[in-house]
Amino acid sequence: MRDTHVTMAHGGGGRAMKELIEAVFTSVFQPESSEDQARLMAAALQEPGARLAFTTDSFVVTPLEFPGGDIGKLAVCGTVNDLAVGGARPLWLSAAFIIEEGCEIALLRRIAATMAAEAQSAGVRIVTGDTKVVERGKGDGVFVTTSGIGVIPPGCDIGAAHIQPGDAVIVNGVLGDHGATILAARGDLALSTDIQSDCASLGALMQAALAAAPLHAARDCTRGGLASALNELATEAGVAVEIDEALLPLRPEVVGVCEILGLDPLYLANEGRLVLFCPGASAPAILEAMRSLPEGEGAVVIGQVKPGPAGQVSMRTRFGGARRVDMLVGEQLPRIC
Repeated sequence: MRDTHVTMAHGGGGRAMKELIEAVFTSVFQPESSEDQARLMAAALQEPGARLAFTTDSFVVTPLEFPGGDIGKLAVCGTVNDLAVGGARPLWLSAAFIIEEGCEIALLRRIAATMAAEAQSAGVRIVTGDTKVVERGKGDGVFVTTSGIGVIPPGCDIGAAHIQPGDAVIVNGVLGDHGATILAARGDLALSTDIQSDCASLGALMQAALAAAPLHAARDCTRGGLASALNELATEAGVAVEIDEALLPLRPEVVGVCEILGLDPLYLANEGRLVLFCPGASAPAILEAMRSLPEGEGAVVIGQVKPGPAGQVSMRTRFGGARRVDMLVGEQLPRIC
């Protein structure tokens, strides 16, 4: 392919579009056919009682490339994780790209290569997709929409409805790295930091936790951070959640960035972090299983579930008091994931 930048011709349905798709995307993703649909088959589908899990998500981030990843890695990890926290084994992804006229072909190649590498690492295949080109000034470089399909094995049934008083609340590592990384990468505030995004696929981590001991629910802490995930789950389960500020795994650099800008790290986005609820007796075995994998080396218990008030999330502070941890109101940072 000789073009260096995307033109409107690349979205016109002719030879230029065919060259873009073949040179940048299908040559890397290597779908099994060029049909308009993927035809899926896996042995896991044949097990009696197995269920399909299906999710979809769109990804917008500025900048498109950042320390620890890019929009392509973000798209694969985000979709894989949405399947994994429901107990599903992620298997297949679709990927649709909205590309702005003038976007560099080299950038698209890097994004596609990152997606392919992350998909292979996560054990999933990108099996179908689409491209559209919009006029200059009517996009933001590249938007990516991915859908994912996975298989929930027989006997696996986890979700917010199973959360019970006495459950331990676990996170798999330090919080807020992705949000702090994106903020620093924009360069608007002259922040200098070595923090990298926590962007990671968590399928293997969830499977290890599920195999180790009974667990009740899990949620990935993306937009709105840990605080929003906890509020969603507490409301759905009709329970209260209490966390301990002294137990929260936070890098000093992230805390420092938040203090300078008046942000709360509990609301910073994460792209490789989940919060997991399990019976208190299961916590040691689940922590051991999670810590055996790179994505869970920093797993810790940060709190527990209380009977009520229903839907309330609170935090014991380092000074011995308590404060409410509400849902995020408005937005802390735009175009974060």
